[in-house]
Amino acid sequence: MIRKQDALDYHSHGRRGKVEVVPSKPCQTQRDLSLVYTPGVAEPCREIAERPDDAYLYTAKGNLVAVVSNGTAVLGLGDIGPLAGKPVMEGKGVLFKRFADIDVFDIEVNTHDPQEVINVVRLLEPTFGGINLEDIKAPECFLIEEELKKVMNIPVFHDDQHGTAIISGAALLNALEITGKSIRDAKVVFSGAGAAGIACAHHYEKLGVRRENMMLVDTKGVVYQGRKAGMNPYKEYFAVDTGARTLADAMKGADVFCGVSAKDIVTREMVRSMADRPIVMAMANPDPEITYEEATAARDDIIMATGRSDYPNQVNNVLGFPFIFRGALDVRASAINDEMKIAATMALANLTKEDVPDSVIRAYGRKRIEFGREYIIPKPFDPRVLWWEATAVAKAAMESGVARSPIKNFEAYRDSLEARLGKSREVMRFFIHRAQQRPKRIVFPEGEEEKILRAASIVLEENIAKPILLGSRSLIAQRIKELGLELEGAEVINPSKSPHHDAYVTAYYDLRQRKGRTRYDAERDMKTHNIFGMMMVREGEADGLISGLTQHYPNTVRPALQIIGRKDDVSIIAGLYMMVFKNQTVFIADATVNIDPTAEELAEIAILAARKVRQLDIDPAVAMLSFSNFGSTRHPFTEKVRKAVSIVKQREPQLMVDGEMMADTAVAPEIMEEFFPFSTLTKPANVLICPDLTSANIAYKLLGKLGGATAIGPILMGIRKPVYLLAPGVEVADIVNMTAMAVVEAQQQSDSSGLKTVAREEPFEIHHN
Repeated sequence: MIRKQDALDYHSHGRRGKVEVVPSKPCQTQRDLSLVYTPGVAEPCREIAERPDDAYLYTAKGNLVAVVSNGTAVLGLGDIGPLAGKPVMEGKGVLFKRFADIDVFDIEVNTHDPQEVINVVRLLEPTFGGINLEDIKAPECFLIEEELKKVMNIPVFHDDQHGTAIISGAALLNALEITGKSIRDAKVVFSGAGAAGIACAHHYEKLGVRRENMMLVDTKGVVYQGRKAGMNPYKEYFAVDTGARTLADAMKGADVFCGVSAKDIVTREMVRSMADRPIVMAMANPDPEITYEEATAARDDIIMATGRSDYPNQVNNVLGFPFIFRGALDVRASAINDEMKIAATMALANLTKEDVPDSVIRAYGRKRIEFGREYIIPKPFDPRVLWWEATAVAKAAMESGVARSPIKNFEAYRDSLEARLGKSREVMRFFIHRAQQRPKRIVFPEGEEEKILRAASIVLEENIAKPILLGSRSLIAQRIKELGLELEGAEVINPSKSPHHDAYVTAYYDLRQRKGRTRYDAERDMKTHNIFGMMMVREGEADGLISGLTQHYPNTVRPALQIIGRKDDVSIIAGLYMMVFKNQTVFIADATVNIDPTAEELAEIAILAARKVRQLDIDPAVAMLSFSNFGSTRHPFTEKVRKAVSIVKQREPQLMVDGEMMADTAVAPEIMEEFFPFSTLTKPANVLICPDLTSANIAYKLLGKLGGATAIGPILMGIRKPVYLLAPGVEVADIVNMTAMAVVEAQQQSDSSGLKTVAREEPFEIHHN
């Protein structure tokens, strides 16, 4: 429960409020100043004056939404005025930015006159790409939105009406599917006939609920034909010929209750009077029409939803407005029409049936989440809502004729949406697309594990790889069924029953017989899934291997060295981490294998890292790090790095590499400028070679936790064929990403001439990460 003081402190501590304006262009020099303002700013002004649509090219208009309110219906607080409602509008802006990367100015209008609101908003059209009306009371809100949609050529959307309707509509569709009821026959009672209630009824009608099966109830009772008190044209549309007069009357035999009214107005008896398998959406905030505990105690066959996050099935408007506007803005829609609203509902309903990412499961208490009575609507923090819903809305805008800038490539559009959530998603989409061109066979020794099975399902669905799962066929089949996954096309192999088992034992024995392994040992070792998987890769039955979810690094690295072996031109292996920041990607080595490398080993780590980075279509700029800048401190530690730099330059003269240098020198151009006369590193380094495992491990973990970077890895370098390590606790999405990277590496290897594998084993140490 949020305490009053907690809320006040949240808003008042540090920078006041919740929003700020951050420039998107640099303003550090006199030249920058001349571009950001006069005289340079005159040029885009001239272009826009000649071609008004160029405002979308030269200004932020296309990604800017106004959140407009007069404060007459603020949350459950009522008419508290525009100034008191400002924290809500700022919060709305935060949600737009957090969930869909849309910029917002909140505008509070000090008037109760609907026509004045209309006039103010209409005059704002040159500034904004869209208008989100917020917390304006009914029935004025209906008139304001209707009039603005007539006179404005940008999307106007009253979220209090349509947001609840769109999201609860998705919950309704899924709940009806679970209960086996037809939407055409469903009887629906609406408690509340204000903005949200009327909009829900209209939207449900478009989804398939028949008007004669709907009943609206407000503070005066049932909205029936002939009623005079508290009526308006919007309610009149839904007036029915009925003898029911109270909410209790209306709920008798109803299939669905849609509550957008007030707390504690529904009793257990009312819920018991509903039809079999009732659906109750009690969405009054912050307290529902009936509590979750009361409703579920009244009926054990109920599907219950609320607006609260502490119970299952939260109907939260944040699942709607950010993504609806994202799709509308991206096609420069002139309006948000019914087709777009229905598309948003269908996207949410369909997404609910997909496998839920680990990041979402972790955010909601690590309890398994799957489509069913307690999961009929996606969770607000599910990142996939962005590209599912925005894409559906954009397509509907195009198909309904309101899109002025149609999207030509929806796959690229989806990638751009993922990139808005962070550069790491953009980077990984690169690998996924490359992998999809020529999927390879990737073996998963831990094939019985839930996360592996879920990842394999995604890999198959997106055509990233051809997964091979090692384990008991019956157990894997059972778990696939329990998880509700589709894994048709995955190969399942029980190593002990494989027709290759005996041949692998013989080959493994021949390989290891003079290295401490007897025939008996070989037969016993082959029961180990990692050993069997490595033999599959060695013998060409698989193109790569991914393992480590349930074991330490050495249990994967050691058999990889013993069976697959190092590449012919390398003497050590090493681990590389890709650190993805918002605006750049940096690589760090070696944080995995070599605890205290010699100068020669450090040089080889740098060369391996540079080669790997080139494979990713990135031009490497390598900095060899120490606590000294180019000889400023003499010490055996710095001398080791200096010697390593010399070796790298001899072996790879075309590589941009320099050192020894401090970490800030490597990445800060203003510091590096002091050394430009002699340094060969002419741009900020993107490959950072640390002098030992301790510093590398500390660096990548601090960058991840304090620097906000996403760590992808470790990527094992120097092994002849792709072997990728998983850390215990890794998420399903990370396994999918590593699979894509393994496939890309396998593609590159198949494109080059392959030499026979020579398994060479030398003493080594492996850091357990």
